[in-house]
Amino acid sequence: MTIRTALVATAATLTLAPAAQADVNIYSYRQPELIQPVLDAFTEATDIQTNVAFLDKGMVERLKAEGARSPADIILTTDISRLAEAVAAGVTQPVESDVLATAIPDYLRDSGNHWFGVTTRARIVYASKDRVDPGEVTTYEDLADPKWQGRICTRSGTHSYTLALVAAMIHHHGEEATRDWLKGLKANLARKPQGNDRAQVKAIWSGECDISLGNTYYMGQMLEDEEQKAWAESVNVLFPVFEGAGTHVNISGVAMTKSAPNQDDALKFMEFLASEQAQEVYASVVYEYPVAPGTEPSELVASWGSFTADDVNLMELASLRGAALRLVEEVDFDG
Repeated sequence: MTIRTALVATAATLTLAPAAQADVNIYSYRQPELIQPVLDAFTEATDIQTNVAFLDKGMVERLKAEGARSPADIILTTDISRLAEAVAAGVTQPVESDVLATAIPDYLRDSGNHWFGVTTRARIVYASKDRVDPGEVTTYEDLADPKWQGRICTRSGTHSYTLALVAAMIHHHGEEATRDWLKGLKANLARKPQGNDRAQVKAIWSGECDISLGNTYYMGQMLEDEEQKAWAESVNVLFPVFEGAGTHVNISGVAMTKSAPNQDDALKFMEFLASEQAQEVYASVVYEYPVAPGTEPSELVASWGSFTADDVNLMELASLRGAALRLVEEVDFDG
């Protein structure tokens, strides 16, 4: 069966069809082409149609403005900060499901059952194949070592990806040690923080720096792009850990909206995302790691190496985001 996606639009032109015309209405921060395969699989398995609205920003504000009249049943988004924002804004509802509780590890779901992780991405080090021995990078703490002076590139310290890592450092070592770590990391930068994760890999390829921080899925995206493929092939993917813990991860997640008009079908969609079939389809398309027991990453993603995830609950990290931002600003990381 071919799925009918009624709308894929920006927030500026978005108008979802009435709920009666679609069984599950989805607001998504993920690009349409990335979620379409799993939507197709859901409809094939359940005969339930979906209606997708792609928003590049303002999802929580839109849900608050729509209130009880919102047609949205489901939020699909990336990064714990966005999920935490939605919960704090009161636009989600708790979901009781044995399927989700069994399939999604505790640290990748909200203790109040407002959101559930679907896939994970690791915050790793991209390292020059020519100038860095893979054994040189083992911990995040090591990035503050003077041996890396003038050799590190990274994006802004105020970006959500960076703040999540800094929050994890606070969780493991406290604010004072994290402040010192940030100062050391800043002292090792080859240039002022700028650009996205792929821009850092390009800088390694061009010789501006030797290592950078980035999310794993960008390797897959770069390999797909003819121009960026050379950048990707110039680096190794390395999985540092926190001392005494694991590799920092973030998530793609799902939540049910507070006003969901199609709750039963929305729950079926959430539970489908936790199935082995959906996990492997979705994770493969977005170059991320499935989280349900018995699932495996795609062959390409697996080729980058394995790691043990830091299992701190992501809501704990979300609660430390304010402290992380304060420390980043105190050390003038982007200055």
